[in-house]
Amino acid sequence: MTSVLIVEDDDRNRKLARDVLDAAGFRTLEAATGNEGIALALEHRPDVILVDLRLPDMGGAEIARALSNDGRTALIPVVAMSALALEGAGDWLAATGFAGAIDKPISIRDFPDEVRHYCAKQPP
Repeated sequence: MTSVLIVEDDDRNRKLARDVLDAAGFRTLEAATGNEGIALALEHRPDVILVDLRLPDMGGAEIARALSNDGRTALIPVVAMSALALEGAGDWLAATGFAGAIDKPISIRDFPDEVRHYCAKQPP
């Protein structure tokens, strides 16, 4: 079963993402802060990590850099989730350690396929 770590400080957004992914057959882990997300990523090594860009303790880019620079998590795709328009930000996302981005609010219909897309990009 594919596992997804959701790092999101907004309870409603985190619950929605969790419920949609759980219903689609994913196993989910949740974190409300960047530090908690990094710790869970190191402990559980999920298949993909979804990170809000704005968290109370650190920015999503800081989390993506930390995870991509750690050999234990470097191969896990880290995906930015943001209400900010990230179209055309591919170079910044890649330089920061993100595999890509998913816009918020999420589309309940499309969200599971968007997450599967990033799982498929994971190296063997």
